[in-house]
This record gives sequence, structure tokens and C-alpha cells, in this order.
Amino acid sequence: MTVIKWNVRAGAYYDSVVLMQLQRGLLGLPGVADAGVVMATPANRDLLAANNLLPEAVTANPDDLLIVVKAESDASAEAAIGQVDELLARRKSSSVSQDFRPRSLSGAVKQLPEANWVLISVPGRYAAGVAREALELGKHVFLYSDNVSLEDEIALKKFAREKGLLVMGPDCGTAIINGIGLGFANRVRRGNIGVVGASGTGTQAVTAHIHELGGGISHAIGTGGRDLKSEVGAITAHQALDVLARDDQTKVIALISKPPSPNVATQLISAAQGTGKPVVIYFIGYPAPARKIGNLRFAISLSEAAELAVKIGDLRLETTKKSPISSLYLRGLFSGGTLAFEAMVGLQASLSPIYSNGPITPNQNLKDPLKSEAHSIIDLGDEFFMVGRLHPMIDNDLRIRRMKQEAADPEVGMILFDVVLGEGSHIDPAGELVPVIKEIREQRLVTSDLEFVAIVIGTSDDPQNLQSQVSVLEDAGVKVFRSTTEAMEYVSLRFSSKKKYEFTPVNLEQLKQSLAAINVGLESFYDSLTSQGAQAVHVEWKPPASGNEKMATLLAKMRK
Repeated sequence: MTVIKWNVRAGAYYDSVVLMQLQRGLLGLPGVADAGVVMATPANRDLLAANNLLPEAVTANPDDLLIVVKAESDASAEAAIGQVDELLARRKSSSVSQDFRPRSLSGAVKQLPEANWVLISVPGRYAAGVAREALELGKHVFLYSDNVSLEDEIALKKFAREKGLLVMGPDCGTAIINGIGLGFANRVRRGNIGVVGASGTGTQAVTAHIHELGGGISHAIGTGGRDLKSEVGAITAHQALDVLARDDQTKVIALISKPPSPNVATQLISAAQGTGKPVVIYFIGYPAPARKIGNLRFAISLSEAAELAVKIGDLRLETTKKSPISSLYLRGLFSGGTLAFEAMVGLQASLSPIYSNGPITPNQNLKDPLKSEAHSIIDLGDEFFMVGRLHPMIDNDLRIRRMKQEAADPEVGMILFDVVLGEGSHIDPAGELVPVIKEIREQRLVTSDLEFVAIVIGTSDDPQNLQSQVSVLEDAGVKVFRSTTEAMEYVSLRFSSKKKYEFTPVNLEQLKQSLAAINVGLESFYDSLTSQGAQAVHVEWKPPASGNEKMATLLAKMRK
């Protein structure tokens, strides 16, 4: 028969590593069968109860330290509880020494003024406050803590962006800055590949594989898993792309994320195109628009993302010059639904917003098929248009009328259309469309900002004479492609542009400086920093007012 003894320490705070080590120390004592050392949150109490380690008589608040010991006898249990302070003291004496440990972030800044980074791994309900203080002191933040509200994350990142600072996180597990790993980073060689990672273990997998392949990392900037949600808008990811684009040591960028929100993915792909550097993209679970679009490469696995980044190496990919139509809209006029749908699949990742009468997602639905909005892909073969009409593969009248309508809009920069040859189709579609294209160009005041792009489907044996159709179109200045994939790559590039970053840029020189950091929370992160040769100060942090939220709120008001 076993007995259970417990001890509650009100308002006592220790980081989770200390609690783990204390629990292991108790388990190693004579006569101890099991032990639990936790902050007494409801979730932790439930876990203790599930393991038969929570007597009904235990009363404790979430901010209290709860120590429970199950032993073979009362004497063994009492002896174990009695050794808690000794075990804690033993752990403290064996830790990496620091002559003086400040008890506040401001005190740590005075002790190590050259520190540009603050690592935060305190409980979530306090983390936002510590992060805000770090930003107010002009420091970049590596925010490992989870259980930070989405509202706090958005507010912190917007505040940081205004000051040209990074907030990596919340729940950011991995980063590598100028050769120094933060959090759970692997030891990798320095090199010319920069990583933007919204997945901690994903970033580790990619950076470790790059190292094994002989490549190296300039910087790996974590964002936290929620950064690519619509509500956050990839604030940190955009900052990271911008700073890596400006870093002459970074020749290739890898962008890694768990499934992003579709609108955020589109914005990031556009930003990646604008870096002017090769960018390898792997959005896990998100359908890639193509394998290659200009300076972009789309991977299908973490390992392939690393392999592509290493393979590209120092080579710069060919990119298009700034297009005069990049700020205008695309209008696609298709005779068939399948080609229109394939165009939507290929373009939705790089053009936003994009609408269609054959949408992929509900938010892409074109309200009125007779009137285009922003970028639009129209299936003119849809039954909406077919009442009393011949199919547009036979009769070009509807497409000609719509082509003139779109060309009359000064915000339209490109008209994309298909020409489908074969039995039963119009015998000379190019011969009927080209005069209209020439007429539009003659009537439009600015001729250089309206492009015509055609996808021609057919064979050399078709009755329309494939080569003749292509030649007639090309002679009229139409850019002709033989597949939707090739056309989509061209269209994406034509509408991409290197946009000036709209916010205060992150100071690149701070990333290049020898890393000096202040650690608030898990002492193991401090140990990791010093073992890598970084300057670091560990803050002996305790919850404000010993975790008493009412008292902490009162103290905060008194400081204002």
C-alpha cells in the first residue's frame, strides 16, 4: 500500500525545466513510487488526477507550485517532501554561473546594453507583458511562450513593425541568427541560405538537411505558427523576407510553413517574387500553383525544399524586369471550363483578389458574370452564357464583345484567352480574333500597357492548321503558349513587381552583429546561448506580485 503527501507553495515560480528536474530528483529518492511537480493550473491538476496523484483534499491556485509524492510509507513520503529545498538548491548550484542575475528586464539591459535580442519563455499569461517591455526597450523578441492570445500577438507584431523590430512567435521554437541558435535549433554551418519558418520543427528539418547536404544558413527567422493566419497577416514573415532580400550574404531564401490562409499565401508568394532572389517555397498541405514561376521554386516536401535551396546555391534565377502592367488587372476569357479552372489554380496563389464564374473557393465567386472585378477568369462556355447561343469554340461573337468591353477598362493590363482547335471548332479562330485585337490597340490611347496572351490547344493535323494559327496570332503581337502551365508562369511574372516595403525596415546590421541576448524564462535557453559563445544575461524572473493578478494590476496602475 502506498501513501500520498503533498506540499503547496503559494505564488512560487520556477521554470518548467526546473520543475522537470525536481520531479526526477524526487523519483530517485528511496521509497518514492511516483511524483508530480507542477504549477497548479486546471490542466495540470487534471493530469495529476489521471495518474492518481491528486487527493481530493488538495487545494491550490493556478499560480501555486504543487508538489505531490506517492511513496511506500509515510516516512518515505515525508522524507522526500523534506528534501525539496535541497534538490532545488542543488540544481541551482550546478547551473551555469552568472555573477549577478538581474531581477528585471530593464536591469538586464543595463548589465548588457549591447543585447539586441530578448528570449522569452515565461508562462503565457505574462509573456505579452514581458514582450511589450522588451519592444519598448528597442529589442527584438524571440517569444517561445505559448498560450498568448491572438489579440496580443497582433498588437505586439504591429507595434514591433512600427519600430522596425521582429517578434518571432508566440510559440516560436526555432531561430538561427548570425550563426547562433535560439530555442531548439540545430548546430549548422554558416552559409548563403536564409530561412523564413512558420514551423519550428519544419525549420529544423530544412536547416539540418541543408547542413547535411553541404550547404549553410545565413539566418533562419522563425515567425510562430499563427503568423500566417488571416488575422495576423504574416507580419513577421513579410519582415523576414524583406530583411533577407536586403542581406548580401543571403543568396537563396527558403520559405516554410504549415498550411497558411489562402489570402496570406498569395501575398507572401507575391512578396517572394519581389525579393529578386531565388525563393524555395513549401507551404505544407497547400497546393502549389506550379513547380517554377520565375525566381520561385515550389517544393513538395521539407527535404526537397532543402535540396532545391542547396542546388540553387550561388546561382541567381532569371527574373523579368518590372512590368508596366504589374499594377493593373488580368481578364481571362475562356471557351472551356477546364482551362479556366486550371488557370484559376495556377494564378490564385500569385494574384489577389481573383474572381471567376467558376471559382475554386466561395470568396472567389464573381457576383455578376457580365461584369469583371479586379483579376477575373471567365468561362464563356458556362450555361449562363449559352442560352440561345452557339458555344464560343464555334462562334467568337461573345468573346469579341467581351474582349472589347474589358479593353475599354483602363485598369486592365492583360487579356488572356484560349484558342481550341480541332474537329467542330471554328475553322479560323485566329483570323477572326486578330482584326479585333488590332482594332483595340488602335483605339486604346495607351497601347503599351495592354497585352494579349493566348493558349493554343491543338495538333499539326487539325483542320485549322496549327502553325498558321500560331503565326497569325504572334504576328499580331499576341504572346502564344501551348499549355496553361507555361502561360500561368508568364502571367504571374508579368503581374509581379518589387514593391517598396511599406513599414520601418528591420535593421539588417543588428542581424549581422555578434549575437548578445537577454533570457527571460527557461534557463536552458541561457545555457544554450553561452555554450555557443554568445553574450547573454539571465533574468531571475518571477511573476509580478507573486502571481496575484489583482495586486499586479494595481501595481501596474501605480507605475503609470
